[in-house]
Amino acid sequence: MFTGIIEELGTISDLNDHDGGTRLTISCELAIADSTLGSSIAVNGCCLTVVDQTATSWTADVQPESLLRTTLGELKIGDRVNLERPVRLSDRLGGHIVQGHIDGIAKVASRDREPDGSVRFTLSLPKRLTRYVVEKGSITLDGVSLTIVEVKDDNCGVALIAHTLASTTFGDRQPGDQVNLEVDVLAKYVESLLALNPVVVDDPSK
Repeated sequence: MFTGIIEELGTISDLNDHDGGTRLTISCELAIADSTLGSSIAVNGCCLTVVDQTATSWTADVQPESLLRTTLGELKIGDRVNLERPVRLSDRLGGHIVQGHIDGIAKVASRDREPDGSVRFTLSLPKRLTRYVVEKGSITLDGVSLTIVEVKDDNCGVALIAHTLASTTFGDRQPGDQVNLEVDVLAKYVESLLALNPVVVDDPSK
């Protein structure tokens, strides 16, 4: 489990396609400081497993299913990626509960700079996921925990302060770019529970 608070920007240093999958090597420092083989690290919001590591990099295998459902297949050598290690039970939950399981891909529709230096992004969402998105709710985009400031049709808006822009790949995101999307898992659980046990509201007129 993750919190959506990015710890470090890593760099894709090697990339090898094989048998429909991809092996990624990512150069970084903090994310592998206490990692071992088999550890989990979120890359742009996708939970990946460490299969090899050195003092300055680590490697993960990305399966065809993950390549199909995320933007990891678009990565190139030299690209920067958002990294986060799993949360520990003693950690503060600075963002929200993030699984690292991508629900779909969103597209940056617009990027508008605000007078205070923050940037407002409007994102186009897959129609099947819009029911999980609510104003002032949480959303994870490329692994970053963000608060939804507006919902309109199939679009949602988020506002990023200057620190977040400098500390994540959103500093480089432009209209047309695609980002990994994970909706709030609590919304999915509520939907599932209500489907099994519909809530009956008493009619006050009776």
